Amino acid sequence: MLLVVDNGSVYTPSLLKCIQDLNLDFESHIFSNISSLDLDNYSSIILSGRRKNNPEMNIINSKLVKYSLEEGKPLLGICYGAEILALTLGGTIKKMTSSRHGLYEINITKDNPLCSGKIKGFESHSYMVSKLDSSFTQIATSNDCKFEIFQYGVKNIFGTQFHPEMSADGKSLLKKFSSIK
Repeated sequence: MLLVVDNGSVYTPSLLKCIQDLNLDFESHIFSNISSLDLDNYSSIILSGRRKNNPEMNIINSKLVKYSLEEGKPLLGICYGAEILALTLGGTIKKMTSSRHGLYEINITKDNPLCSGKIKGFESHSYMVSKLDSSFTQIATSNDCKFEIFQYGVKNIFGTQFHPEMSADGKSLLKKFSSIK
C-alpha cells in the first residue's frame, strides 16, 4: 500500500485524485498524523508539496526520508517533498529570482525508471533545489531548474521539483513510480 503524506499543498487533492484514477491501493494522512502510523504497512511513500513552512512538518518529512532510505522503500518527493529530500540528505535549496507557475518543458538527461525524452511538467514554486550531495544523480533539468528530477544513488528514492499530478506526462511518471517495488 502507498502512503501519501499530505503537507497541505493546494495540489494534494489533484494528487489524490490522480492516484485514485490509477486504481492504486493507498492511504493519505496529514503530516501531523504520521507518527501514529505503522510505517511497515506501506510499500512506498509520496511526500506532497506544501503551502507554507512548518518546522514540525520538516522534521516529520525528514524522518520519512531517512526511514525510506534505511528500509529500502521507494519514495517520491514532490516540490516541497523534493526539497526536504535534498535538505535531509545533504543538498541545499534557494529562493528563485522569480516564481514559476504553469507547464514547462523538462529534459530527461539520464535513463531512469520514471520517464524519458522530453516531458511537460507543471511548476508552482518560488524555491528550488540548488545543490545536491554527490550521492544524488540528476535525472532531468529545465531552463530555470537544474534539478527537475533527481535520484538518490541507485535507490528508488526520487524528487520532482514539479507537480506530476498536474500534467499528463506527470501522471505517467506517477504510474511508473507506483509500479516500483
